[in-house]
Parts: sequence; C-alpha cells; structure tokens
Amino acid sequence: MYCSFLRNARYKDITIIKEDYTMPKMKTSRAAAKRFKTTGTGKLVRNKAYKSHILTKKSTKRKRNLRKDIVTDATNSKVMKKILPYL
Repeated sequence: MYCSFLRNARYKDITIIKEDYTMPKMKTSRAAAKRFKTTGTGKLVRNKAYKSHILTKKSTKRKRNLRKDIVTDATNSKVMKKILPYL
C-alpha cells in the first residue's frame, strides 16, 4: 500500500489516502519490437541485413536469399528477451 499525506490548511490535520500500488511495468524497446518477431515456439526471428541499397553488384541469388527471415542466434537471444519482455 502506498500512503500519501495531505495537509488541510484550515484544521492543520493530516489525512491519509491509501491507494493500491504496483511495481511499474517493464518497457519494451520499440526499435527492437519493430525488427523482431516471435515464432510459435518462442524463438526470435529477424530479417537479414545488406538488402537496402547498392543492389546492382549483388547477384540475383544473393538478393533472393537475403529476403528470407532467420532465427536469432542463441548468444543474442537472452539479451533480446530482456529488451522485449512482452513480445
């Protein structure tokens, strides 16, 4: 319970107001939430890099393979789960 004190200027007494107090929620990193999705089993999936510009020198096969999603590596998944608590 959280108590806040209010003073009444006329009578100089203290009034106690009790409110329910819960711990604050964890914040999701919005930048990470836009870049990652979860699979049905809870793994994180991301898009591959190097697909945005300078595409003329890249082969068609390379660009096609860059379109696919990939599961995030296990070394990064613990950190990403902290950044994305509700994803």
